[in-house]
Amino acid sequence: MGRCRDSVVKRTAAILVLALFGLGPLLAAGTDEADTGDPIRLRLATTTSTENSGLLAELLPPFEAASGAIVDVVAVGTGAALELGRNGDVDLVMVHAPELERAFVEQGYGVERVGFMYNDFVVLGPADDPAGIAGSTDAAAAFAAIATSGATFISRGDNSGTHAKERSVWERADLEPAGSWYREVGQGMGAVLTIADNEQAYTLADRGTFLAFRGQIELAVLVEGDPLLFNPYAVISVNPEVHSHVQRDLAQALIDYLVSDAGQRIIAEYRVQGEQLFTPDA
Repeated sequence: MGRCRDSVVKRTAAILVLALFGLGPLLAAGTDEADTGDPIRLRLATTTSTENSGLLAELLPPFEAASGAIVDVVAVGTGAALELGRNGDVDLVMVHAPELERAFVEQGYGVERVGFMYNDFVVLGPADDPAGIAGSTDAAAAFAAIATSGATFISRGDNSGTHAKERSVWERADLEPAGSWYREVGQGMGAVLTIADNEQAYTLADRGTFLAFRGQIELAVLVEGDPLLFNPYAVISVNPEVHSHVQRDLAQALIDYLVSDAGQRIIAEYRVQGEQLFTPDA
């Protein structure tokens, strides 16, 4: 009896959230598990940048309340997130490496790439700026100057979206970074910021995670505004024709929510220390 009553309460709360956000179709994405009091779980592989920025803590609860599902977040680099999708270990991925995303869909592992927000990358460094790159809007020239100076550069080195962007900047600079000054640490964005700050080194970061960590680190934005540093985010549902066990309908419901007025509004209004971290782009 108590369990049945709890289920009714949860359902009523979901309906109220639906009325508030205008997300009526989400309720249809629920399954019989929600009616028995056991919520279904949606597995989302996402980047460390969306997790470290704090955005998901604001963005997911309204969806969970409306759908009656629980979203299990696995925060890893884009390469690892896509691998989880290929293996059928998650129901959808939220990533930021367009070339890798398109390959994921073209190879049949994903249903459709849906863009829903963006920010940009910035080159961070110490206040004394030994490479002399402060104020530049040319990321490739800045990377070349860092290499020439031999100043320490901390790379994620984890096949993430940030790492892919970093490699593209080195390619634009026609350089293959190597030597004791260049360190690949195989860590997420938050950890890399901490390491770079401790060593007063240069690094590449997405602006959202940097803003979330500002006040905890001394590194400053030295290079920004280069179109090469544009950073779009997309979400992709894992193909049920490859992995029949995935929660395809619920994954699509989350995608629909992210591109809805409600989801886009949360993205637009999310701020850290008064600054907007991401721009909605559905």
